[in-house]
Amino acid sequence: MTDTQVAPATDLPTHPSPRAAGCPFDPPPALHALQPEQPLARVRIWDGSSPWLITRYDHVRALLGDPRVSADVNADGYPHTSEGRRASARTRQTFLTMDDPDHARIRRMVTAPFAVKKIETLRPSVQRIVDDLIDDMLAGPRPVDLVQAFALPVPSLVICELLGVPYADHDLFQRNTQVIVKRDASPEESVAATTALADYLEELLAAKEARPADDLLSELAVKRVATGEMTRREAAHMGVLLLGAGHETTANMIALGTLALLQHPDQLAALRNAQDPKTVSAAVEELLRYLNITHSGRRRVAREDIEIDGQVIRAGEGIIFANEVANRDPNAFAGDPDTLDITRDARRHVAFGYGVHQCLGQPLARVELQVVYSTLYRRIPTLALATDIDRLEFKHDGLVYGVYELPVTW
Repeated sequence: MTDTQVAPATDLPTHPSPRAAGCPFDPPPALHALQPEQPLARVRIWDGSSPWLITRYDHVRALLGDPRVSADVNADGYPHTSEGRRASARTRQTFLTMDDPDHARIRRMVTAPFAVKKIETLRPSVQRIVDDLIDDMLAGPRPVDLVQAFALPVPSLVICELLGVPYADHDLFQRNTQVIVKRDASPEESVAATTALADYLEELLAAKEARPADDLLSELAVKRVATGEMTRREAAHMGVLLLGAGHETTANMIALGTLALLQHPDQLAALRNAQDPKTVSAAVEELLRYLNITHSGRRRVAREDIEIDGQVIRAGEGIIFANEVANRDPNAFAGDPDTLDITRDARRHVAFGYGVHQCLGQPLARVELQVVYSTLYRRIPTLALATDIDRLEFKHDGLVYGVYELPVTW
């Protein structure tokens, strides 16, 4: 066992570190450099603290599955991504930032609608939404911004239908969610955006309590709020989480995944010509592994001393899981993990996290991406980037990675 002397925070590498110019799909070179030599390393973050950065795949899974690792954002030592995120976290707490048993109890309240069999019943509806949006694109002018015309509306329409949120209000929730996921948003901006969404959803829950429908918010209003199991504000904050996560992450995967495929025409052709749904499913998992759009790392704090690979993570020390490079670990994925290969068995990736806090909405994201990737390139076989990739603006400032705009033509 090694109890390494910690260097002064000013001497540590900073995190997050920049991606290499011209390599928008690859993790930052600094992460690749740490993985073989210092898979558990101290780094300096925005507030001057020095949490542990975990870059190796087996370490990520071991620690994310360890009950001594806490997701509590209010715990001393928790490595917040920014001052704005820290301020926003203090205004609300959801099951995402709780530990068991509270985490399990509250998460169970919304588990059933996201079960695999339940989500599969939504596939025809997702297909209709995708086809209608493609029809609109084909009937409109060219070039078109794929983000606004397709990538953002697809998951927004789906999550609105599932939750019972009027899609007519999409500008309100998309605009505020974009503030919440920006790493450089001020505390005032983050709190204001979170509060605006919570206020909106609280009013919607009150209306559904009086006139319930067949949707998740109505179920929360009737079964949880009306019975006193949750306050309406608590249910509203749960709605903020589900609504934001339900559209922002998948929208970025649709746009960034399309760009990655356009830059790998052999992989795009193989996916476009695929007849077997298993090929499409494998492509989705590989793109999730390859891109891993949650690129600021999952954040945790140690509740007890933890020994791993000769190092000791002390109680109260922050932990950041660099899933984007863990998903490129050559010890975990055969072949060259820095290469996009839709025939690869990538099912064990950690793009959705691991352990009790792994993404609740992953069955929905998978269905949406399977429908999109099996439909868009088949219906528009000549889809092409309408600008040079070097002119695209990538979301280096966000908690979720992607592109702000993706001009395409055909």
